[in-house]
Amino acid sequence: MNQFLNSEISNEHSDKTYQAFNTIYRIHKKSTVKKWMIAILIALVVIMFLPWTQNIKAKGTVTTLRPEQRPQQINNVIAGRVIKWFVKEGDNVKEGDTILQLGEVKVDYFDPQLLARTQQQIDSKGLSAEGYKNKAITAQTQAGALLQSRDLKLKQLEIKLLQQQLKVQSESIDLTAVINEQSVNQRQIDAAKQMLDSGVISLVDFERRKVSYQNVQAKRIGAENKLLQSKQELINLRIEKNSIIQDYTDKISKAEGDKFSSLSSAASTEADISKLQNTYASYDVRNQLYYVRAPQSGQIVAAKKAGIGEMLKEGDMIVEIVPDHFQYAVEMFVEPMDQPLISTGQTVRFVFDGFPAIVFTGWPAASYGTFAGVVVAVENNTNKDGKFRVLVSEKPGEKPWPQQLRMGGGANGIALLKDVAIGYELWRNINGFPPEYYKAKEAEAKN
Repeated sequence: MNQFLNSEISNEHSDKTYQAFNTIYRIHKKSTVKKWMIAILIALVVIMFLPWTQNIKAKGTVTTLRPEQRPQQINNVIAGRVIKWFVKEGDNVKEGDTILQLGEVKVDYFDPQLLARTQQQIDSKGLSAEGYKNKAITAQTQAGALLQSRDLKLKQLEIKLLQQQLKVQSESIDLTAVINEQSVNQRQIDAAKQMLDSGVISLVDFERRKVSYQNVQAKRIGAENKLLQSKQELINLRIEKNSIIQDYTDKISKAEGDKFSSLSSAASTEADISKLQNTYASYDVRNQLYYVRAPQSGQIVAAKKAGIGEMLKEGDMIVEIVPDHFQYAVEMFVEPMDQPLISTGQTVRFVFDGFPAIVFTGWPAASYGTFAGVVVAVENNTNKDGKFRVLVSEKPGEKPWPQQLRMGGGANGIALLKDVAIGYELWRNINGFPPEYYKAKEAEAKN
């Protein structure tokens, strides 16, 4: 019944003159919702197969790779009191510029002529060492003279000994001749006695031969006495030789002892000179430390001491200096579950604080205002927050990082991983699976 009435109404009012009816009921037109739904489904299916770059997000701060380029404290080496400031906070200084003048606080260094007096002590010790050396040279000369005198004395005694030996030989020959003569006289006297008994010779002739025999005996005794005297003189000469050797040995030893004693004193004095020179050098360096200078060019910040006359202990921080030239880097901290996905050489995109950017995390090429970096180090220990520290430097060949970056500035890092389909990425996130492992060498080989 309703269909019949609707048909009649449609036939009755099909005239084009009823614009309001045609606009409201649109019964004669076909719906396009089905087509739109099909198109949207097809688009979603296509989108599911589009590439998506997996990534890890982490926050970090601007720093530098080299320790000497990071902000550093300037500490005083010696204790002192503030005399004069040459800079104020915010000033830019060059390497070697004077920052602060200190005054002495230790009694041992109050003497204003400390260096001059120490130099006088060094000079005096030098003269003393030179005197000891000259004394050693004199003792050496004396020992040489004694050696020459001893050699001459010994040569003289050698000649005397040779003469005495020849004299002993001569007298020994004379004694031998006298002994031979005595033997002849002995035979003669024995023969004369027999001849006297036989009556061949007279008693007068026998007495004459007896006297000759007695004279030969006396001559033999005299020759023996001379020989013994010559041998005694030879022994005396040898004793004198030993005495001279001993005497000169004592004198030479004394001279050598004086020489070595002088050399020892000279060496001891030179050791004292070395100590004094060391002390002088320490005083000189200490005088230079009264002026604290900038170790490198940079900006002065965070002065700890301000007033004139304030005391500084050894090792106290005076100011902090921020170098004006450094190689940019970012230290970012990743969760322990993400640490295995980070490797050296991996690409990271950064959004620095204060620099506008439009970021599409899955399509880094479509992002605007990001800067590329490369991982240079991944630490193996966690910090106090339980995160791993990753150092990232500027990537060569990419857009350079802004020169307006400063130490400690914030940076949001996006570590790029493997390219996968959007559908896979949605499925992975729904199931809570980790991202794909990324290897920098494989990525570079593909590029």
